[in-house]
Amino acid sequence: MDASELAEAAEEEERRKKRAPWGVIALVLLTGLALIRNGSGEFDVGPPQPANAAAADSRVPGAAANKVQPLPYALPDRVRIPTIRVDAPVLPVGLDADGWVSAPPPEDPNLAGWFTGGVTPGEKGTAVVVGHVDNKQGPAVFYNLGALKKGNRVEVARKDGKTAVFEIYGIEVFDKNNFPGDRVYASKGDPELRVITCGGDFSKKHGYDGNVVVFARLVEVQ
Repeated sequence: MDASELAEAAEEEERRKKRAPWGVIALVLLTGLALIRNGSGEFDVGPPQPANAAAADSRVPGAAANKVQPLPYALPDRVRIPTIRVDAPVLPVGLDADGWVSAPPPEDPNLAGWFTGGVTPGEKGTAVVVGHVDNKQGPAVFYNLGALKKGNRVEVARKDGKTAVFEIYGIEVFDKNNFPGDRVYASKGDPELRVITCGGDFSKKHGYDGNVVVFARLVEVQ
């Protein structure tokens, strides 16, 4: 390696060291993502919920799961889900002062957030993108997330000019009080993506009682 390559490798290693272990992140997200329930839930028709047949089966590999090499670190720029007409900028989100995962500002309905404690979309490991289902004005960026099906795709445009394309292999709604953090967030050794919003039943007192989770694998780089 020349000097510039060594410097780049050192910077990448430093970034990795700063990330919390996934076991810790899973515990934080297990409680923290319950905060992504701040939608109003006050509309006549609620957001669509995943069908039982869409449950993730991690034993079935994606058709191209072993053919796409992981990408290096690069910040995400936009998330696109053509099937449900999502095309939204992605902002970094971390933890707030109380140690909970932050969500994008609810005032702008077309924003998604990438959780900075994990890998970037396309890197080896499990990246996490979050967003609101609605706000007081109406549906927000991931309102129709529950309508997705296996085989639909999620595209994440990155600031290095590459687009990581993920294929959905499962979509489920989980009770926030029994959220399977290890199953959702643990790295499976390949580049994966989770897209998460609130879902399930809604009450004035507690908000949404669950989270809709999309499970997807990297299948293409554009």
